[in-house]
Amino acid sequence: MKTLKLLQLGSGERLERLLCRALAGVPAEAITLTDAECGLAGSRILFALHIDEFGAEESLHTLLRSLRRSPGALLGSVCGIVVDGDGELYTKAAAQALALAVSLAGGLLPGKPLVEGTGSLYNQHIAAKNLGVSLEEAYFTRAADLVRRVLAFEPPKFAAPKLLMLHASGNRQSNTVWMGREVLRRLPEPFRSREISLQNGTIFDCRGCSYDACLHFAEQNRCFYGGAITEEVLPAVQESDALLLLCPNFNDAVSANITAFFNRLTNLLVLRDLSEKYVFAIVVSGYSGSDLVARQILGAMNMNKGAILPPQFCLMQTANDPGSAQKSEGIAGRLDAFAAHIAQTLLL
Repeated sequence: MKTLKLLQLGSGERLERLLCRALAGVPAEAITLTDAECGLAGSRILFALHIDEFGAEESLHTLLRSLRRSPGALLGSVCGIVVDGDGELYTKAAAQALALAVSLAGGLLPGKPLVEGTGSLYNQHIAAKNLGVSLEEAYFTRAADLVRRVLAFEPPKFAAPKLLMLHASGNRQSNTVWMGREVLRRLPEPFRSREISLQNGTIFDCRGCSYDACLHFAEQNRCFYGGAITEEVLPAVQESDALLLLCPNFNDAVSANITAFFNRLTNLLVLRDLSEKYVFAIVVSGYSGSDLVARQILGAMNMNKGAILPPQFCLMQTANDPGSAQKSEGIAGRLDAFAAHIAQTLLL
C-alpha cells in the first residue's frame, strides 16, 4: 500500500480528531513546508488546513508561493485537500487557491478532492442525511473516503482520446477561440476532437428543479428545458474523455453561458459522474485576473462536478485587442507545449 504524505497547516481540536479517524490504518508520514519546498514528485499527498474566523494562516501563503515557484515540485503526485474552518467563510477560497497552485506545480487532483468543514458543519447536512449519521460523522467519513481515493487513484489513459472543446463566443476574432483551435490543430492523429459553441441562447441556466424532478428528466435523457443542452451538449460531454473549456475573462468570471453549462451539468450527474474525465481550460484576460477565472473553473468542474484536474490544467494568456493573442511573444511555443501536455496526459 502506498504511503500518504500529510502536510498539515494549522491546528484545531476538530481537525486533529478528523485526521486521527481518516488516517486510521493508513501508512502515513507527516511532512513539513521544508519538505514541500524540496519537492514531492510522485507522492500521494493530503493537505490539511485549519482556517480560523479571519482566514488562512501565513503558512498557507508560504506554501502557495513555494509551489508557484516550482512548476515541477509535485510532478506525478496525486493530492487531496481537507479544510477545517472555525467560521462559515474562507474555507473554499483557501482550497481553490491551493488547488490551482497544486495543478500548476504538476500535481493531479481526482474528482471531488476537497472535504471542507465550516464552523457549524451545516455544509455536511446533505451527506449526513444520505448516510443517516450526524454532521460530524458525515464529515469524518468523507475525509476517510478521500484518503482512500487519493491512495487508490490511477489516472485513466486512452488509445484514441475524445476531446470536447466548449466555448460561448461567436466572434470570429476571438483570441480565446483562436487559441483553442490552434491547440486542437496541434494534437496528434489518435485524438478525436469536437467543438461546440454555447452562444446566443443555446443554453438556458438551471431552473433549480428538485432532485426528484431532475432525476425524472435525467432518466429519460432530457431536461426540463430540453433543447441543445440535452440534444447535443450533455451527450457530447458523456461521450468525451476530456473537456477543453475556452473562457475569456468577463468581469473576473467566466461568461454567463459557461456558468449556465456548469449548472446544467447536474442533469447529467444525477445518474452518471465525471470521475474518469479530465478538464482543461484556456483563459484569456484583457487586462488581468486569469487566475481568478481558473479558480472558478476548477471549483465548478473538479471540486463540485467531479472531473479530474490534471497537472497544469490551464493555459492563461493576457490579450485584449482582436488578434493580439496571435502576436504575443512566444505564443506558438506555449500552444505547442499545452497541446503536447494534453496528449501526454491522455494518450496510452
